[in-house]
Amino acid sequence: MTETPWTPPPAHTVPTPDGRQVGYCLYGEPGGVPVIFHSGSPSTRWKRPDVVRATEQSGVRLLVADRPGYGDSTRQPGRTVADVVGDVRLLADAQGWDRFAVAGGSGGGPHALACAALLPDRVTRCAVSGSIAPPLVDGPAPGEDEPDPRRNLTSWLAARGEHRLRPEIEAAARQIMALVDAGGPEFPPDPEAPEVVAPPARDSAASMARLRATFVDSHDGWVDDNLAFARDWGFALDAIDGPVSLWFGSKDLRSRRQADHLAAAIPGATRHEYAGGHVQNEAAYRRMLGWLVNA
Repeated sequence: MTETPWTPPPAHTVPTPDGRQVGYCLYGEPGGVPVIFHSGSPSTRWKRPDVVRATEQSGVRLLVADRPGYGDSTRQPGRTVADVVGDVRLLADAQGWDRFAVAGGSGGGPHALACAALLPDRVTRCAVSGSIAPPLVDGPAPGEDEPDPRRNLTSWLAARGEHRLRPEIEAAARQIMALVDAGGPEFPPDPEAPEVVAPPARDSAASMARLRATFVDSHDGWVDDNLAFARDWGFALDAIDGPVSLWFGSKDLRSRRQADHLAAAIPGATRHEYAGGHVQNEAAYRRMLGWLVNA
């Protein structure tokens, strides 16, 4: 790997009443519109350069925290999706934010929705991209051709305990890193733009740092996210009464179907399609930030 100088963004922590700590980073201008972002499963507080650039140019002050078990945040065994709300309240208080927007990508979506449901006096708007809906975990093991994305093997295993789930998670992490070691990019190519060839992640110290933090250093956060998704989320989707937008890529059929289920459950939620796949490109991310700040 060709090493290039890279310094991670400054890390901050806040203590919790139960003796944990929550690690987070801040992006964008200090006077920007406050947004608390919930990263996907798995992911950490370290964001890609295009995300940082778009944040800085969109008038947003973005706080990205590690959920328990990721990065600098202490594991919280048995946590529910709704448990994130207590940490978000502490993070917002530490910044002096009485009101703020929330957003989430993929597995971060349920956590953003929990904040919208349970902090209605503080959350101004909620945007989620590629978010999952509550999974269906009863019955036999799902097959690969399940038409309903809420029935998936990962959630089915999670509902049957960590001992069934963790080997699946660890195998997936090894497979991802093997592709990276073979010269693959940090993120899979966007199916909407196959002609764009991403550079090998192994040639970038920053990319490798993000990948190691996500797929190598610990799998606890990834495991606990999926355990939480497979049990009761701790809030009702139909209790959300603030503005919610649901974003999905034109080539991401599973997320489109998940958005359909979420839209049916959340009063007044709007659906927004962007050109691309599961992971938002910079243009789509900018559109979502624009929706959040232009209330």
